[in-house]
Amino acid sequence: MALIEELKEITNGIYVLTVRHGEVRHGMSSSWVTQVSGEPPLVMASVDRCHRSHGLVRAARRFGLNVVGRGSRSLEDFFYSPAAKAEDNLGAFATIDAPSGVPLLAEALAGFDCAVVDEREAGDHTLFIARVEWARRGGADSPLSTLDLDYVYLGTGRIVKR
Repeated sequence: MALIEELKEITNGIYVLTVRHGEVRHGMSSSWVTQVSGEPPLVMASVDRCHRSHGLVRAARRFGLNVVGRGSRSLEDFFYSPAAKAEDNLGAFATIDAPSGVPLLAEALAGFDCAVVDEREAGDHTLFIARVEWARRGGADSPLSTLDLDYVYLGTGRIVKR
């Protein structure tokens, strides 16, 4: 277990992954995200296969990636909380629909509309590799990271204090 807990030293940005499938609009806190290509612009989001968003992303083949800024920390607080487990959990937030219909959070520092081009199973998660097709910039802010939180997500059921 000590080896697993040492993974908390790997720093990550804080994001909210949003998805729409049919009438369901859902968001989840996501820190296992990275850019994997510049041309074409590709990002990768790792999603726990037990999370509600996993099946929605797999079905929709799209997701939104919202960069949480320090001034919008309340987004992380909500989407990391038990309240975010509701099926359609975006109702309390102002959203902007990307041209594809993916909901992006108006309060986010930046938002990306992403089309899934590949997926790979990785342990208990799926890596969704997606092409960034549209982006929007929110207000002036700086990105929130795991260094700003007093906890770190290390996988299903594993949250440790920093």
